[in-house]
Formats: sequence, C-alpha cells, structure tokens
Amino acid sequence: MFKAMLLKEFLLVGRDKHALAALFIMPAVFILIMSLALKDVLNEEKSMVNFSVIDQDNSTFSVTLLEKLRSNKVMQEISPEEDNQGPQFLIEIPNGYESESLPLNIEVAPDTSHSLLMIFKGQILALLMEGKFDEINQLQKDRGMPISDFDFDESELMDIRYAKLEQDEKPTSTQQSVPSWIVFSLFFVIIPMSTIFISERKQNTLMRLSTMNISVTVLFVGKIIPYMLINQLQVWLMIAVGIFVVPLFGAAPLTIGGSVLGLMLVSVSLSLSAIGLSILIATLVDSIEQATTIGGIINILLGAIGGVMVPKFVMPEAMQQFANVSPMSWGLEGFLDIFLRRGGVAEVINESIALSLFGLVSLLLAAVIFQYKLRKIS
Repeated sequence: MFKAMLLKEFLLVGRDKHALAALFIMPAVFILIMSLALKDVLNEEKSMVNFSVIDQDNSTFSVTLLEKLRSNKVMQEISPEEDNQGPQFLIEIPNGYESESLPLNIEVAPDTSHSLLMIFKGQILALLMEGKFDEINQLQKDRGMPISDFDFDESELMDIRYAKLEQDEKPTSTQQSVPSWIVFSLFFVIIPMSTIFISERKQNTLMRLSTMNISVTVLFVGKIIPYMLINQLQVWLMIAVGIFVVPLFGAAPLTIGGSVLGLMLVSVSLSLSAIGLSILIATLVDSIEQATTIGGIINILLGAIGGVMVPKFVMPEAMQQFANVSPMSWGLEGFLDIFLRRGGVAEVINESIALSLFGLVSLLLAAVIFQYKLRKIS
C-alpha cells in the first residue's frame, strides 16, 4: 500500500510540469540573473563609482587633481551622454579653486546609495590630502607643529549636495524602497486576475457572453477597469504607509517631491501594463495552477531583471542595459523620477508611453489568442 502511495505521488508530481519548472528551472534562472547582476560588487578591478568633471579653474592644481581622479581604479569618469540618468557624481572645480582655496562643488544623483557616497568621499579626501602632505611637512619643519594640531574640515575641501534637492536635504531609504515595492506589488495582480479569468472560461461564462454579441474589447475593458481601480488603491495605500506609518517606527517619512499628476500618469500606465500581461497569461494557460505558477515566476524574474530586487547602479553595464527589457524597470524609473528626482509629467512621459504600449500590445495579443480559442471550442 505504501509503495502504491509513493508511486501515485511521483506520478502526480511528474504530470505537473509547471510546478516542476517552478521548483527547478526558476531557481536556476534566478541564480544566474542575481549572479550576473552582482558580479562586480566584490570585483576590486571594476569601478562601481562613476563621475563627470567640470573644470572651471584650469589651473596647475586642478589639472593635477583631474589626472589623479582619472587614474583612480575605484572611480570611472564618464560623460553625461554615456548614461541616460547622468553620472552618480558631478564634480565642479570652481574658478579660483587653487588661488582662493575654494571647496570642490559636488552634485550627487538622488538615487545614489549612502555606501557609494561614503566610498566616493573617502577617495576624494584621500586625493585632496595627498596635495596637503607637502604643506604639512613644511609647516612641521618651520613651526614644529605635530600633525595632531592640524584641523581638517571636510566642508572646506568639498561642498556636497544632492541634485534637484534643497540645500542640506538628503534622500531617504523610504523614498527608494517604496517605489520598488509599489512596482512589484502592482504586477501581483497577475495571480487573482488570471485565476478569475480562467474560472470564468471553464464555467463557460465567457462563452455565453460572446454569444450575446459582446465584443472582446468590451469584455476586456470590463475586466481592466475594476483592476485598474484596485491598482490605484494599492499605490496610494502604500504611499500613505510610507508617509504616515513608517515614521511611527523611527524611519524617515516618504515625501512626494515631484508632480502628483506625473505620479498618477506613471501609476495608471504601470497598472495597464500589469493588467495587459495578466490577461495575456490567462489566455495562454489552461488551468488556475498554471496561471499561478507561471504568473509568480514571471513576476519574480521581471523584478530581478528590472532593478527591484537589486539596484541597477550595482549591476554591470550589460545587465543595466538588459534591465530595460523589463516593464518593472520602466515603472521604477518613473517613480524614482517623481520621488527622488523631483520630476514632472515631462520627465516620466517616456516611461509612461512605454508601459502603456506594453500593456496595449499584451491586450492585443490576448484578444487574438482568446478569439482563436473561442472559435476552436465552437
């Protein structure tokens, strides 16, 4: 009897190919994606910090500083045109830097992590202090002053501020984490939506509606609107949690620095893309189990590729480019434009158009597949 039970279980498991794929193929693909995304994090020969320089001083000292910056293996100089988001750090050497001992003006991208900022500051301070060692040694000889008597003020060496933020204002972890999980949660509509769609198909509800001369367009719109409203409730609920609940536990509150209209545009277009993908999956698969498994796998992989689970700035350049195939990446960049970069409608219009087109193309494919299956049944 026990042997027969074991045989029965193995047969049932073997027939569920989608569950087996979730157990074996998805972890393997996930390991591959995460390994490629993080391969440069511990690579000492690969620079993780990029910067651009504007030299307005053009002095001997500024030229020497530029040479030292460019020879630093930890940092890589880029031109703003090489990166759609611009450099992580923009260094401005002001006019009179050498003659008047002015500090460097450093502008930091709002989505730059605190750990990268610390690495960058450490490298800059080390380079700047190299130029002061000769001066210190000479003063020691002339005045007999010990090194402990010399006072080094970081603010006199560099003036750091975040791009598009007020003076002394800093981005918070809440502003970076809330957008990521808004994007991830919106795509989980795949599971309930596809489950209901397949249940209606199995109960012939969709077939009966089609015989009543209800077009596929009307049928799909009837499904899009309720889930669109649910998605928008999700977005604003999570924003409310970031604004009101998170501070109760000691973290910084969420602030909407950009346009509310731009935020609404991104959230609606992101919702359309998630719903379109959900309906496409629901029309492709044959069972609720398949929809749940495949939908979950796709959701996790899109999040891993798109910078939700691993920030794109730590990915190798090839992975950063590949991340752009994920609609989650477009949505995340749109939300970061609003929350971190103080953007408006103009700044998020490209991401919104891309998300909307993805949703519409998915719905078009779903409609073609759905009509084909209806004709096949009838």
